Amino acid sequence: MLFLLSAIKIMPESTSQLPVTAGNEPLPQANGTPSVLVIIPTYNESENISRVIERVFSLYPSGLDILVIDDHSPDGTAKNVKELQPHYPGLHLLERNSKQGLGTAYLAGFRYALQGSFRFVIEMDADFSHDPEMIGSLLGAMESADLAIGSRYMNNTVNVVNWPLGRLMLSKLASLYTRLITGMPVSDPTSGFKCFRRIVLESLDLRRINSQGYSFQIEMNFRAWKKGFVIREVSIVFTDRTVGRSKMTRKNIREAVWIVWWLKIKSMAGLL
Repeated sequence: MLFLLSAIKIMPESTSQLPVTAGNEPLPQANGTPSVLVIIPTYNESENISRVIERVFSLYPSGLDILVIDDHSPDGTAKNVKELQPHYPGLHLLERNSKQGLGTAYLAGFRYALQGSFRFVIEMDADFSHDPEMIGSLLGAMESADLAIGSRYMNNTVNVVNWPLGRLMLSKLASLYTRLITGMPVSDPTSGFKCFRRIVLESLDLRRINSQGYSFQIEMNFRAWKKGFVIREVSIVFTDRTVGRSKMTRKNIREAVWIVWWLKIKSMAGLL
């Protein structure tokens, strides 16, 4: 009963078995160039973006670049990034002239990554809901996977801190619904903290992906799974943002409801 009356604050299961690239150690590089690109989409994240950038680079001082994709934030998010660029050569900024959505931001980031020599591409939020220290765990999982997903719901546990009960139920039901309709063996298909091997992005036709929010994550996972790529989940703790506002909308939720049927039907018809 206390669980139902309070915000969700469930601590994680042990992750001692996860392969980890330790913080403050250089990541693998290819021919002396960074092999990892972390993509961080932003809209009105001026309160968070500088701190998250500094935290990531303090943990992984070499072998990793960050690309911030800002949708013309009126709060000056891009200005904060520009102020940090002289201090971090691996910090890149892509400014867009309007708010175009999470999915298109990540697609722009994927294209940017494929133009370079990055071997691994990570999706990550700017608000510290995704712990930068877990980047190492995602990369460690790539030793045996093509796509590593930071999962909040592995092994029948819920590793979420300070989410309202309604938001948690919505997320958990979306995960169960997606598994039921698509058959995709992923516990947390809507997670936005993940790592792609380069070959996965090269194999997908990014021009055919148009979904946003929850749906974008589901679609990327489903397409990778149907291509036969190995997906592995890594247990993470998701902590709700402490500053700034959530970008989740009712439109995102409605899209997630029908996208799983669209993907299922397209797959069955051989049109995916």
